[in-house]
Amino acid sequence: MTEGTTSAAAEGAGTLTRLEQEGEIAADYLEGLLDIADLDGDIDMDVEADRASVSIISDNQSRDLQKLVGRDGEVLEALQELTRLAVHRETGDRSRLMLDIAGYRADKRAELSELGAKAAAEAKSSGESVRLKPMTPFERKVVHDAVKTAGLRSESEGEEPERFVVVLPA
Repeated sequence: MTEGTTSAAAEGAGTLTRLEQEGEIAADYLEGLLDIADLDGDIDMDVEADRASVSIISDNQSRDLQKLVGRDGEVLEALQELTRLAVHRETGDRSRLMLDIAGYRADKRAELSELGAKAAAEAKSSGESVRLKPMTPFERKVVHDAVKTAGLRSESEGEEPERFVVVLPA
C-alpha cells in the first residue's frame, strides 16, 4: 500500500468513526426524549451515504410514535433539528444526521422517488419542464436523485418554504 492509499483509508475510517459517534450521541439524546415522553421505541443506528442515520422503531404499530412524526412530518423535522443540535453541542461539528420515526421517512422516500420518476417520464415525453409542488430540502433531494437516475436534470427554484423542483427535459 502506498502512503496516499493508507492515509485515504485512515481518513475513511475516521469519517466512519465520527459518523458512528454522531449516531451514538443522537441515540442517547433520543432515548432520553422517549423516556421523558413515556413512549416505547427502539433506536436503530446506521451510516448511509456519508451521514449518520438514526431510526426510532416500535414492535407494535402504536400511534404513540406517530405523535413524534406529526402532520406531514413536521414534528419529525423539528426533532431532527434538535437532535442535530445535541450532536453539535457534544462534538462541535455540524451534523447532517437523518432521523426516521416509525418508517415515515423511508415510506416518504419511496413515494418521492416514484414522483420524481413520473415527473422525469412526463418531461421526456412532453419535452416541457415539469414543476412540482413546494417541498422540504429532504424531499427535494430525493426527487433530484430520482430524476438523475432517470437520466434527466432538475433544479430547485423559489425561496423557502416555497422552494420547489423543476424537472428539465433532455
